[in-house]
Amino acid sequence: MSEFETVGKVSDFEENVGQAHPVNGRMVAVFMRNGEFSAIDDLCPHMGASLAEGHVEEDTVTCPWHAWRFCIKDGTWEDNPRVKVDSFEVRVVGEDVQVRVND
Repeated sequence: MSEFETVGKVSDFEENVGQAHPVNGRMVAVFMRNGEFSAIDDLCPHMGASLAEGHVEEDTVTCPWHAWRFCIKDGTWEDNPRVKVDSFEVRVVGEDVQVRVND
């Protein structure tokens, strides 16, 4: 099992604005919504756009290239729930936001 990696301080994040971070060899989109953090795979499975750059509304991020919509909590594609991107465990330790991407 992989270890948690720090991706920033709580104060580095804005509500409803994603950030892309490398974690254990993967690019991860990290979001803060209502003070809670979530993380999903940063790459849209359609054409590889960065989901961290997408518009966040409620618990949904919209891909900036072709408007595919994903749940920021579990990675479910909103238009076809049978499709998902990976989601990752996030924790806050002190002021550090940490993400774990399993091997």
